[in-house]
Amino acid sequence: MRTFTDAERRARLARRHFLSAPAGSIDDAVAGLVGLHATDPATPYLSLRARLASFSVADLDAALYERRFLVKHLAMRRTLWVVGVDDLPHIQSAASDRVADNERRRLVADVQKAGVADDGEAWLDRARDAVLAYLAANGPTSARQLRADLPELAGTYDPAPGKRWGGTTPLSPRVLTVLSVRGDIVRGPNDGTWTTSRPKWTAVSDWLGEAPGSSAPESARAQLVRTWLRTFGPATVNDIKWWFGNTLTWARHALRDIEAVEVDLNGAPGFVLPDDLDEEPPLEPWAALLPSLDVTTMGWFDRDWYLGDHRSQVFDRNGNAGPTAWWNGRVVGGWAQDDDGRVRLQLLEDVGRDGRKALQRRAEELTEWLGGVRVSPRFPSPLSAGSRR
Repeated sequence: MRTFTDAERRARLARRHFLSAPAGSIDDAVAGLVGLHATDPATPYLSLRARLASFSVADLDAALYERRFLVKHLAMRRTLWVVGVDDLPHIQSAASDRVADNERRRLVADVQKAGVADDGEAWLDRARDAVLAYLAANGPTSARQLRADLPELAGTYDPAPGKRWGGTTPLSPRVLTVLSVRGDIVRGPNDGTWTTSRPKWTAVSDWLGEAPGSSAPESARAQLVRTWLRTFGPATVNDIKWWFGNTLTWARHALRDIEAVEVDLNGAPGFVLPDDLDEEPPLEPWAALLPSLDVTTMGWFDRDWYLGDHRSQVFDRNGNAGPTAWWNGRVVGGWAQDDDGRVRLQLLEDVGRDGRKALQRRAEELTEWLGGVRVSPRFPSPLSAGSRR
């Protein structure tokens, strides 16, 4: 049985995640990684800046809002992603449909429980029809304007009765979530800056020119897991289950369908594609500063081989990664901005003279690129939260 050492996995990570050498284009980076985390609005911009030789905010804005070959879409693990339009049919079928079913079921139950309607299914269908008709007539519209103009979106519920985090909460944002994850509507123009999210909603067919095609669930699953395993493999079945937000059975069936090969990961079973067993050549030393929720830092469920003892410092209790500093395939700390906007390293271990110099150079480059713009992680890790005190 083929054995992969941690060092070999780190070398594969560096090459296949475009961290030791840049990707050829935005398209290559997004497609190779399946998608980029976008829950934190700044993350996809900073993720691409770390992976492209020359990248500006305007480049991603153009891809999202002008050329429109990328979109923001709710998918794996109920997470917002930047994904390629060409991949939307596979992502919708293999990931988003599952999220949509869960979101719709929960919303219907809450509508009925709150007494907004006796038939939550019918209420949601009316709200959907109203939103789509309004967007067809008016074009891209903010959530606030939709709520103000459409009585079909009226209604509130209490997500946690008797709890301090409960209280009267409008249902309209959840309607838009259901419609977006179903693929009916999409986040169009952003009225905020690149570090904030204030999207206007639009019908998918209007924004993209036509509705994306469909893909059968089994073929979509195979296509996505094959692409993912090419970039993230070797990986465990738990990695696949977690990353795609599905079941162990789903993950095992995907591995079966793509004829993945079992390999040894320090005594634990892992999997790679059958044509991906060649030994990975060593790399020159490399350094990277990645943003919070970066797709690489969040890439696996079993993370000891690149996190070491630093998990409790760079991840919060809910499993969200903060900004990270990488040296030769390992997380060695994080980074934050000081009061003047300069990027400062937060190293958790001694990386030696060469490591410090390389990471400091990355910090200076990022400071220059940011140009005084402040970026605050939406989900700060203990390490990044400490920098605010």
